Amino acid sequence: MTLPETITLLFIDDDPGYMAVAQHLLSKYPGKKFEILWKQNGQDAMEMLRADFHIDLLLIDYYLPGMNGLEVTRLIRDENIEIPIIFLTSSRDFRLAIEAMKYGVEDYLLKDEAVDSVLPRTIINILERVGLKRRIAEQVKTDLIAQKQTEAIKALVVTVCHEFNNPLAAIKISTDILLRKELGQEEKALIAGLNDSIELVEKEINRLRDINFEKPELRREGDAE
Repeated sequence: MTLPETITLLFIDDDPGYMAVAQHLLSKYPGKKFEILWKQNGQDAMEMLRADFHIDLLLIDYYLPGMNGLEVTRLIRDENIEIPIIFLTSSRDFRLAIEAMKYGVEDYLLKDEAVDSVLPRTIINILERVGLKRRIAEQVKTDLIAQKQTEAIKALVVTVCHEFNNPLAAIKISTDILLRKELGQEEKALIAGLNDSIELVEKEINRLRDINFEKPELRREGDAE
């Protein structure tokens, strides 16, 4: 996946010291530009998110004034804001990580370990992974729609063939009865022409009924023989 030239991040963290470190690490990372937004509490962050401001990724600290990081994360998910999240904390209590993962957080990062290139590389890896998951989900959705369309067409074909076969059978019976009667040459020629037309229609119905709706690449070799 090709990432945007500028990656927009929203940090929800009330620690100015950590923000200074994060800005420094991200500004020194080669090949990527990071636009950093900063809110010190969940309420201010939610106002920005509700305004539909473009943000590529959220970094949320657990220890926040008012709502803690888990509560902010839960609120974000409750409002169906689908932005990948990295959960930040200075604590090694991995029960927090487990709780955060329940809300679809992409990763859990200890602040003390976010040194050198760890923070920017983690951000980039997550965005690439999320992008891949979204592409896979879109492909699955496209395949499902195509499958439903194919099933609908197959059902229509079965119905059409059935609706044509019944009256054609009745017409053939009628022409057979007529041919047993004494008819002039002109009448016999008309009925013969009608029978020829019926046969052509039957052939087309059989061809329609026998259409293989599977994708060629999905068919087994033995099916094609």
